[in-house]
Amino acid sequence: MHQSDGAEYGDAMVEALELVWGSGFLSPGGPDEVARVVSGLDLEGAAILDIGCGVGGIDFLLAQTHGAGEVIGVDVEAANIERARIEAARRGLSDRVHFQVVEPGAPLPFAAGRFDIVFSKDAIIHIPDKEALFGDIWRLLKPGGRFAASDWLRGDDAPPSDEMRRYIEAEGLSFAMASPQRYRKALAAAGFAQIAIADRNAWYARTARAELAAINGPLRQRLIELVGKAEAARQTQVWERMLVVLDSGELRPIHLRGHKPG
Repeated sequence: MHQSDGAEYGDAMVEALELVWGSGFLSPGGPDEVARVVSGLDLEGAAILDIGCGVGGIDFLLAQTHGAGEVIGVDVEAANIERARIEAARRGLSDRVHFQVVEPGAPLPFAAGRFDIVFSKDAIIHIPDKEALFGDIWRLLKPGGRFAASDWLRGDDAPPSDEMRRYIEAEGLSFAMASPQRYRKALAAAGFAQIAIADRNAWYARTARAELAAINGPLRQRLIELVGKAEAARQTQVWERMLVVLDSGELRPIHLRGHKPG
């Protein structure tokens, strides 16, 4: 979620995030949170697209633990896609788990009806045009297919508060946050039924406090080794500012579901 010099998710930052969130994970919650996002869905043998796959940790989980038949992860950062491909080969999963660089803002380069499930974990925040994205996801799903995701939302679509602006400034990333209301409307306009939006704010407010304690405590020295003292201090500031907007309810981690009627 946080920036390094150059690419938004450069090598040192990926390592720092993995230190906090687990190997292969660039967003919080690990395997348990992924399991909640896909809870109740039959992934056995399914063709899954993962939008914003990062270094691929979730894609390996979907294939190895949840039984997906094929997983294609897409991301805009070529270095992380290459890391994911190397790890897929190391795990012997290159026949089932594939990775592809995509252009920001462009329609996803797959045929209509290609996937049983479209998944995303905390990446849609970077995509400004939610309406176009959900329309493209609808196109990519087979009839009867499912969209299942988590993302970082805001409580409403009003201008951000000073506290939110300070948090976004600390992150230094290309955030395009929107409200649950806008997401619901965009999903409905794309044609989705059975739209479900589940708030995870209370969970992450607790979890982020534990993460900050770890960053300031047992993980501190390793974090400094990975990114240096200045960046470690910035990371602390990011978490501190994030907690303010989590506590106010302006930053709202959300789970999303939609069904393409078949």
